[in-house]
Amino acid sequence: MVKFKGVYVALVTPLTESYEVDYPRLHEICDWLISEGVNGLIPCGSLGEYATLSNSERAKVVETVIEASKGRVPVVVGTGAPSTKSVTEWAEHAKNNGANGLMALPPINYKPTENEIIAHYKTLSKVGLPIIVYNNPRDYGTDLTPDILAKIAKLDNVVGVKEFSGDIRRVHAILEKTDLEVLIGVDNLALEGPVCGATGWISGVPNALPSEGIRLFNLASEGLLHEAIPLYRKLLPLFHYDAEPQLVQAIKYMMALAGQPVGPTRPPRLPLSEAEYGAIKESFFNAVQPIGKI
Repeated sequence: MVKFKGVYVALVTPLTESYEVDYPRLHEICDWLISEGVNGLIPCGSLGEYATLSNSERAKVVETVIEASKGRVPVVVGTGAPSTKSVTEWAEHAKNNGANGLMALPPINYKPTENEIIAHYKTLSKVGLPIIVYNNPRDYGTDLTPDILAKIAKLDNVVGVKEFSGDIRRVHAILEKTDLEVLIGVDNLALEGPVCGATGWISGVPNALPSEGIRLFNLASEGLLHEAIPLYRKLLPLFHYDAEPQLVQAIKYMMALAGQPVGPTRPPRLPLSEAEYGAIKESFFNAVQPIGKI
């Protein structure tokens, strides 16, 4: 049985203009996304600026999202941290506060050996929550290839992989070599992923356009490509931002355009240029026009 099916939103972390975490706004955003029909919420991923949060802020972000969900949708908590000990502590915190799963990077401070990767996940598995392994070789030095995933998949509690390599062929290889659920991890494969067998999508742009993202993923999953492809082509210029280093600034701006402002990004992330914001704005309003009127 697929455990993490559908569209899971990797949440942004709302900030005030003085760069403080806006917990009431985070609660509101979670309520809105659930009302729009998302299948799950993921706090403290890269898009959530977890690396800029203090320990107390990060803990409260997780607690706020779990409280806001009220059990209506699963909450899968990002556990990225410099050491296996820290990762495990964040996993324990998530479990103790009622999280439904973990999204877990491999060791992030250097390029680990294969046995170090497996030992890392073996330790995390002991926490007892379902784990979505996070493969992001674009931003970190480790590529969790299908062969390595086949070994990790043998560990208790490892049930899925967020696949962010950008190579759609990986989906086929993972499904062939493992029994893991594949959740596509980069927005600009949101159509190709489910067509190739991904049962979930850990998404970025649906922070701003949840109903459009859900419709696209469902259409693609059902094989209704005659409807999915026109919608995908409208959204694709926005989806490309999810694969760029400035994804947080871009998606937070999209949320403002959608009438769901969430404040600035924390330095070292700085505002984008006027030209960049202009390009995002043009793509956004093209995307929300009815099909056939672009």
